[in-house]
Formats: sequence, C-alpha cells, structure tokens
Amino acid sequence: MTQPLILPNRRTFLQTGALAAAASTLPSSLFAQVGGSDEIKVALIGCGGRGTGAAAQTLTVPGTRLVAMADAFPDRLEGSLGELKKQFGERADVPKERQFTGFEAFKQAIDSADVVLLCTPPGFRPSHFEYAIEKGKHVFMEKPVAVDGTGIRKMLEAAKKADEKKLKVVCGLQRRYQTSYLETFKKVQEGAIGDFISSQVYWTGGGVWVNSRQPGSTEMQYQMRNWYYFNWLCGDHIAEQHVHNLDVGNWFKGAHPAKCVGMGGRSQRIGKDYGEIFDHFYVEYTYPDGTIMNSQCRHWGGWTKVTEEISGTKGTALPGMIKDHSGKIVWRFRETEKNPYQNEHDALYDHIRNDKPLNNAFYTAESTLTAIMGRMAAYSGEEITWEKALNSQLDTMPKVLAWDADPGPKAGPDGLYPAPVPGKGKYV
Repeated sequence: MTQPLILPNRRTFLQTGALAAAASTLPSSLFAQVGGSDEIKVALIGCGGRGTGAAAQTLTVPGTRLVAMADAFPDRLEGSLGELKKQFGERADVPKERQFTGFEAFKQAIDSADVVLLCTPPGFRPSHFEYAIEKGKHVFMEKPVAVDGTGIRKMLEAAKKADEKKLKVVCGLQRRYQTSYLETFKKVQEGAIGDFISSQVYWTGGGVWVNSRQPGSTEMQYQMRNWYYFNWLCGDHIAEQHVHNLDVGNWFKGAHPAKCVGMGGRSQRIGKDYGEIFDHFYVEYTYPDGTIMNSQCRHWGGWTKVTEEISGTKGTALPGMIKDHSGKIVWRFRETEKNPYQNEHDALYDHIRNDKPLNNAFYTAESTLTAIMGRMAAYSGEEITWEKALNSQLDTMPKVLAWDADPGPKAGPDGLYPAPVPGKGKYV
C-alpha cells in the first residue's frame, strides 16, 4: 500500500486575523531597523529542545541575532546556548547579563529584543504572549497556545491587540507551512475530493520522555522537569501533540467544531512517572453543519499512525495525495520539500521586514481549544460544546509560581497522581 508523504519531523500557507485600522504603536526605530540592513534582535524564552531548534531556525535567517535567553532552569539555558554557539558562533550573542532564569525571567528577555520565541511548556504561553504583545514585540510561539479556556480567552484578546499594533505572529503548527499540505489543500479547494463528508485524524504511537525525580527536588521542580505529565503545564497529549492533526482537520474543513463527545483513560502508562494525564483518547467532533471529525491519539506501542484523512464525495485527501473511492491515486505531490519549521521563520522575518500582515494566533487558539474540549469530554464523560469550553472558568495555573510553592497536583501515599475518572468529577 502506498503511504502518504509525511516528513519525519515536525508551512507558506498564511492565515491572518482581521487587521485593525489603528496606527501601529510600535516604536519607529524598530521598523527602521528591520526595514534596513541592521540586525533584528531576538530573545528565546524556553531553552529546551524545541526552543533550541526554533532559535537555530531563526538564526538561519540572515540579519538575525540572538541577544537574550530565559528559562526557569539555569542548566537548560546553558546547554541551549552552548549548542547555538557551536552552530552560529557570535550570532548567539548572549552574555551573562542577558541570561535570565526563574519564573519571571521571560520579562527581562522580552524587554531586550525585537522578536521573541515563546517555547516554554504551553501552560505559560498565554501570559508570555500577553506580555510580548504589550511590549510591542513580534512573536514566534510554539503550539499549543494554552491548556484551558481561561488561557484561550487571554490568548485571543492578546491576538486582537497584536493586529491593532501591526505585530507579526507565527505559530508552530508547521503543517500549514509544509508544501505537500499546501498543495493538497489547494487540490481540495479545487474540488478534487468533492464535498466534505468527514475527517479522520491520528497521532498513535509510543510515549515520550520521562525525567526521574531527583533527591532534594521540590514538587514544583519535579513537575516542571516533567511538564508533559501535568495538565497545568501540558494540557495532556491530546493538546500538546495531537493538536497538529486536529488543526489540519479544522483547516481543511474551514471551521471549528460545535461540540464533541469522547472517551479515554490510562491503560499502559500508569506508573509513578506518568503524572495525571491519559495515555489514550478517542473523540468525535461535530461541526456546525453536522459533519464529523473522528480523532484518536495514544501513547502505546504497536500500530502507529500519524496523519490526517479528509473524506469527500469523490475521494480522500491525505498529506501529498488524493485517492478516489477505489483506492486509486489520482494525484500525488512529487516536489522536494523544504523544512516546514524553517519555512515558519522565513515567513515571519519576511513579513516583519516588509510590514505585511501575519497573525497565526487566531487559528492556533481555535485548534488548541478543539483539543481542550476533547480532553474535557473524555475526562468528564459529558458532551462539551465550543461555548462551554471557551467560557470555562477552569484555571489550572498555580496561584504562586515559586520553587517552594504548591503546583496543585499531588501524589498519593503510593506515589501515584490521581488521574481523571470519566463520569466522576468535574473537569470543565
């Protein structure tokens, strides 16, 4: 069986929000800088693997210089800076006085630059984005952009202000910058699969990393090192990982779901190392016109599938491929792909230098909320509407952010963190 073309690792399709007519509130010196030959100063917030990768892609763009970095942990910052210096030498220009650590470090780093890369665990994204826009900075930020409805509302409000200030925002849903996806989308828009019937989206595979609890670490330190397993930081893997596939479903449909029902639980990854999240989800999303997106994601071994299938009255679209209902391939993408992660950064700086509108925050917030409402449905056993998810008063962020503060989730005497039991408890 011929497989669709999918890059092994993690887009020039540019979707923007409506631009406000208000004049830019950016300092005129910034436009003079980026419009001329001077370098653009960049700050990296969140120095893990994805942050280091984003910084490398930014520094691949001519005329950029990394001038500030921030991370909660000094060792993460030091390791990231060392890698970037190996690749880019003096363009990774971050002396000690511009290396910031701790929970408030993001503010000092953002204040130091023209463009900021927001790559921390997603629970912090709304407050970091809000501050960056307040300070008049262009933004690249990773997905997902929040972990609850409270964060999504904050994100949408900041996105509106970004448009008012004519700031450029690119988000890490890189399939929208991947040529095979863009060409497939074009074919679907031209009617290659007929009218939309349904979509099936998948991220099924093994689990991700675990960091062991270190002697003497506080609960906050432990959860921050293992952020993938705690909802205030991650939002569960349906949000952190599967958001890519859900976004493709929304993109090709041209809408977001009106409601969903779902199920999930913990079957294999249930030990002390796996926090409070599920290891599998199945969610049925219904769009306003009654059509369906079926979603499944899991962290098990065995059968693996990471893709999207868009079904129509004439055929099915997969990444880089169109098939008719007999299974015959009627079109296939055959060009050489350019790295979609790099495409994101190339687009961002092109739009900054040429002052062209670009704001991915709106569709990324919608796809993130699609994931959040799926998690709510699976956790609660209830039908969750778009409005219920968006207007939820659930706020998972700890009231105090400090190394000795209470992050919220607590392990029991057996060392296990309580996980949601569908139908028992409120998770909305």
